[in-house]
Amino acid sequence: MADKFDIVVIGSGPAGYVGAIKAAQLGMTVACVELWADEKGGTVLGGTCLNVGCIPSKALLDSSQKFAEARDSFALHGIGVGKPKIDVPAMLDRKQKIVSQLTGGIAGLFKHNGVTVIQGRGKVLAGAKVEVTDKDGNRRIVEAGDVIIAAGSEPMRIPPAPVDGDTIVDSTGALEFTAVPKRLGVIGAGVIGLELGSVWGRLGAEVVLLEALDDFLPMMDTQIAKETHKIFKKQGLDIRLGARVTGTEVKKGKVEVTYDTAEGTHRETFDKLIVSVGRRPRSEELLASDSGVTLDERGFIYVNEFCATEAPHVYAVGDVVRGPMLAHKGSEEGVMVAERIAGKPAQLNYDCIPSVIYTHPEVAAVGKTEQQLKADGVDYKAGVFPFAASGRALAANDTDGMVKILADAQTDRILGAHIVGPSAADLTQQVVIAMEFGSSAEDLALMVFGHPTLSEAVHEAALAVDGHAIHIANRKRK
Repeated sequence: MADKFDIVVIGSGPAGYVGAIKAAQLGMTVACVELWADEKGGTVLGGTCLNVGCIPSKALLDSSQKFAEARDSFALHGIGVGKPKIDVPAMLDRKQKIVSQLTGGIAGLFKHNGVTVIQGRGKVLAGAKVEVTDKDGNRRIVEAGDVIIAAGSEPMRIPPAPVDGDTIVDSTGALEFTAVPKRLGVIGAGVIGLELGSVWGRLGAEVVLLEALDDFLPMMDTQIAKETHKIFKKQGLDIRLGARVTGTEVKKGKVEVTYDTAEGTHRETFDKLIVSVGRRPRSEELLASDSGVTLDERGFIYVNEFCATEAPHVYAVGDVVRGPMLAHKGSEEGVMVAERIAGKPAQLNYDCIPSVIYTHPEVAAVGKTEQQLKADGVDYKAGVFPFAASGRALAANDTDGMVKILADAQTDRILGAHIVGPSAADLTQQVVIAMEFGSSAEDLALMVFGHPTLSEAVHEAALAVDGHAIHIANRKRK
């Protein structure tokens, strides 16, 4: 096996494997170093996203949503199915088959594109060299023309709630419950906590989310966050804000959680507890002291706008660098870096990266929030359209939520879009495309949208920006 490549990528998650494939397509020799191995010693590709993150969680979200619809909504459509039953092992088996299909697909793509897989832990040395330590402790040095670090992230831990992998679990363990817990506690009401809480809540668990912050989803537009909180409360999720967990104690297969609020100290007992307080970059043991790569105070690798580190010929992408920890952000950074190494003037528009919470309804956003525009002193206008006024949403009995579009008051250029509702992720992507082309709200308003579609809600919100919505009463402009 050659020990010299044009590019060596550390990590095979979305940022790493996409960057590796793109570099190979551009004619470079590429190796991808991956530590993860299965019980048989085979390399596991795909990183957190495909194995214990985005993909398996969406499989469970989809399965649990179908169960909830059969239980709660089918009768409204005149469909009688009796009382549905959930087979958790079958649901987990389906999830694993999807994971295996996709991770196996990456292996096939690597083979097709000539990407060499090296199993082991990668460490960046001086001079764009990578030390690889295999499972037996053997070390080898791999030389690279350029190195792309895509080591990903891992769940954060907190001292008051040590994960034991059984009663107290992280996001990975929450994907493997073999039965529905009667009472489920979740520390953290962010993206991961809401998604995992939704899965088990739909299947019958009583879910309590303990969020230390006083605001719900503070990174989202305030109006959308308030609407989302109202919807989740209606669904039965018990979200307690300003609740800081101070301790846990496992007794007889249950866990007692102590937490403080403004009203005092409280205790709750749960069958299972999920710790979902965020993720941190996986940057430990990744860099030699003389690598020339710099970390910030939170462990993120310092890079410029093109993902170049301070060390020549060393780049970093994905969750180990600044910005939102999103698989699609990382994969596009991988593409950008591969193309720049090949001499192409590639760049990434960080203002047009969408974010999504895959609950039901979905919550999605791109661009600036209303509170950010106010803080920046930007003169803006807003258009809002509720799904309750959408014929397609009514036909599907899926009317919770709204579309909100923000535009510059002078130029009408779209500055942001925020959606909670059915297919919010896909609807937001329509606005992402518009924003990439510098579209105005009027541009969207002048387009023809198919009827009846959920997309018409985007059209109406764009019309509402200037008070021209057709299917709701427009607010009078000051």
